[in-house]
Amino acid sequence: MAALFRRSQNLFKKWNSYVDISFAPSRSMASKTQVGFIGLGNMGRPMAMNLLKHGYPLIATDIFPDSCKELQGLGAQILDSPAEVAENADRIITMLPSSPNVIEVYTGPNGILKKVRKGSLLIDSSTIDPSVSKEMAVAAEKMGAVFMDAPVSGGVGAATSGKLTFMVGGVEEEFAATKELLNCMGSNVVYCGQVGTGQSAKICNNMLLAIGMIGTAETMNLGIRLGLDPKLLAKILNMSSGRCWSSDTYNPVPGVMEGVPSAKNYQGGFGTTLMAKDLGLAQNTASNTKTPIPLGSLAHQIYRMMCARGYASKDFSSVFQFLREEESGQ
Repeated sequence: MAALFRRSQNLFKKWNSYVDISFAPSRSMASKTQVGFIGLGNMGRPMAMNLLKHGYPLIATDIFPDSCKELQGLGAQILDSPAEVAENADRIITMLPSSPNVIEVYTGPNGILKKVRKGSLLIDSSTIDPSVSKEMAVAAEKMGAVFMDAPVSGGVGAATSGKLTFMVGGVEEEFAATKELLNCMGSNVVYCGQVGTGQSAKICNNMLLAIGMIGTAETMNLGIRLGLDPKLLAKILNMSSGRCWSSDTYNPVPGVMEGVPSAKNYQGGFGTTLMAKDLGLAQNTASNTKTPIPLGSLAHQIYRMMCARGYASKDFSSVFQFLREEESGQ
């Protein structure tokens, strides 16, 4: 009888495991269901295209209809508002320019949270104030949805090639589901902690990026003034201790590298306005935490000055051109 009882128990456990597999809700079961994407600018468009390449049916929207045409031609369904996207997808990625844009897209009259489905996963890859990410997470939770902040690093080139780095903040239990989508667009997906920590990591990274770009531009300009060939100087820097991303991957001097904004009159890439905005976020968070950032503050001043001098729409590496014009008194 004991053996029979044990056999019955084992059969029950086995049957119960089948029930769990068949009926327990799981995000992974919906792997190739529709994904929503909001914000199809320089970064968002190639990111969305990579989702399509990985076989995800895509529904999308952007405030500028022309930004949607390429994706629509590739099979994406284009809708009129974030609310409509939320009504039709329970996994949504947003890629927007600033904190006010994120607030509007999530909580505005036609925002995501007006029509969001319960249980939806909302991933924001914008670079915004960490406090705004926390506010959006609270608002999403009230509607039964989950908000994760997942800003990116790598620029347009990495967005196009699917090699972005994502810095993710939010509920750890949702990281696996978030990573499934982000892996289609990036080569590194790092969990940073609670909501807002992804933004904190991104702000720190971009402050260093700005400082490094200004330093690279100054160094290259000085070397050229001293009679060095810019390609030779870049080669020496990149095999020496001064090597950095701005010198070996995104050199700011025209003619040194191909395929970067400096080779295209600083068009495309990461705009000076956006860099000034990110440095403003760094400045605000530094003030709130009483953290000294003398070089970060100076970089912020330089990029704000560039915006006022006609560089706002150019790539942030145009700081090299800005310095050259400053020295000539233009």
